[in-house]
Amino acid sequence: MIEVRGLRKLFTLHNQGAMRLPVLESVNFDAHAGDCLVLAGPSGAGKSTLLRCLYGNYLATEGSIKMRSGGQWIDIARACEQQILALRRDSIAYVSQFLRVIPRVPTLDVVAEPLRQRGADIGPARARAAELLARLNVPERLWSLAPATFSGGEQQRVNIARGLIGGHPVLLLDEPTASLDTDNRAVVLELIREARADGRCVIGIFHDEAARDQVATRLLPLKTAAPAPAAAD
Repeated sequence: MIEVRGLRKLFTLHNQGAMRLPVLESVNFDAHAGDCLVLAGPSGAGKSTLLRCLYGNYLATEGSIKMRSGGQWIDIARACEQQILALRRDSIAYVSQFLRVIPRVPTLDVVAEPLRQRGADIGPARARAAELLARLNVPERLWSLAPATFSGGEQQRVNIARGLIGGHPVLLLDEPTASLDTDNRAVVLELIREARADGRCVIGIFHDEAARDQVATRLLPLKTAAPAPAAAD
């Protein structure tokens, strides 16, 4: 479902003498339906950067990121904005470490939104959102409230429900269990295993080795890249 070849991501630090900082160098991998590919490596190795490249938030410096969508391959590294937006609607979901949503929108509608974007009616979308929120132990009394004032763990569970609800074939997870207690961590890991069983392709970051070992099918080791010399004037 995903084919990455020769991926390189380099940042230019203009406030530090135009130092070029290579974060990803020659990354190559395939990811298939039913996989849970876990990104491994020390802090600074580019794990979150790689997820953002896969989602189209960061533009790759070199290489290709091909994703299968609607029976064709689309190279995210070269796709136009309309193609990226269509991929996010239909093919790829991203659960970041932080919930970023429109203020004052009730939690139930925050979670239901990806399903609504894919054409679901509001009633069934809200019903599915309620199922996920209940399973993730978000109290029903909070569903009509905006999640901005929720605890970190509650916001993360809302974020996970929002990422899972659309049934996207590819699911990107950045530390999905980091803010959760033992019981809620177990629920999230079970949902990830169910996503794999449904044929979804999961790519994620798990610093908790016990959690990682419960869901991973493969590891992709990443190494910290050395700084490059400043660009010539």
